[in-house]
Amino acid sequence: MDLQDLTRRDRRLVKLARRVKVLTTLGWPPEVEERFLASMRAGQPELPRPPQVDVDLSEVVDSLRQLLAVLDEGHPLERFLARTARAVIDTAQMLQGAHTPAFTQHAIALYGQPRQALHPGAPTHLEAAKHFVERSVRPRLGAPAETLSDAEAAAAIRQALSEVFVDAPLPVELDERLTSKAAAGSRRVALRTGARFSPTEVAQLIEHEALVHSATKRAGRAQPVLSALGLSTARTTLAQEGLATFAEMITDTMDLFRLRRIALRIVAIQAALDGADFIEVFHLFQEAGQRDTEAFHSARRIFRGGDVRGRVVFTKDVVYLRGLFRVHTFLLEAGQAGRDELIRVLFSGRMTLGDALELEPFFRDGTLTYGPVMPAWAHNTACLAAYLAWAAYNDRFSLRALSLDDFRES
Repeated sequence: MDLQDLTRRDRRLVKLARRVKVLTTLGWPPEVEERFLASMRAGQPELPRPPQVDVDLSEVVDSLRQLLAVLDEGHPLERFLARTARAVIDTAQMLQGAHTPAFTQHAIALYGQPRQALHPGAPTHLEAAKHFVERSVRPRLGAPAETLSDAEAAAAIRQALSEVFVDAPLPVELDERLTSKAAAGSRRVALRTGARFSPTEVAQLIEHEALVHSATKRAGRAQPVLSALGLSTARTTLAQEGLATFAEMITDTMDLFRLRRIALRIVAIQAALDGADFIEVFHLFQEAGQRDTEAFHSARRIFRGGDVRGRVVFTKDVVYLRGLFRVHTFLLEAGQAGRDELIRVLFSGRMTLGDALELEPFFRDGTLTYGPVMPAWAHNTACLAAYLAWAAYNDRFSLRALSLDDFRES
């Protein structure tokens, strides 16, 4: 294989893939929220009227297919490019099918759906989600207080990241255009102007967004040979969100309310697939304890690109739980096999867990470069192994068989 040819094809793929923007294309402007919440307050609820998605990505798809025709899939590096190209094609076709059943069909193929099993023989995403919703009902436990202003949260994150992103600082900025409370990429971490944050949320943003999403995207983009490792594609979403959610778990920054939000989204996706409209899904989140603004944004995540009347929905958020289970198992098996270097590989770009196995030899021989940033928990492999081993053994027990009364005589 000629590395110069590979690099040219890699750069061509990256250029084409960057024209397929999922979240930007599916975004809703702020006035949709304002109009909807006003109708709710007036007691005359109206379905939101988001802008229609109308994109023509046929030229990109044709160019990607031409690229596929010259890639040698017998070689792992070119096979990675081919798989990435196919994922971008599938994503482009999903976007072009927005607001139609084809949109959901493509979304399910790319991200999965609630009634799929987490892995063979395991519960479904929906069953796991319902379990976490049930176990997170704690009437006396108040949500973490949002005691930090946008500027205070930014300062705290900036300080934490300055100790990790030493050679190339990662800016933390306020952005009034953000619809979500925070967003992270390879160039910056952004917080919505005027938003307030709890200390726990700040810790989650550091571990989940900056030290996983930003770090891996940066590392991938800097690869001298395979810069497609810096792309955000649907095929790597499961591993990315799984790794980021696992990071919250291992660092004790995942609180009960965060876990409940993740699980509720999966329950709500199934409700929307079954025909619930935006208002019904909004009420589902409200009844679960979310405030109006949060309930709106939770419902919006599900209906962006879909149909607010139901059945046509965006299923991306099912990846969080499956990703968490898959990453947990992958790290456990890697440690037991004595292959701790696979953790370094995962932080060297955006990839699937299978990609990590295939590409690992190319990191060892220097063709690919290890990422410069890896969180403390990933460095501490001995403590990580202990956590994984205990969690895996604990899975053998049925916790439902015990109640507080069983401990009275112990």
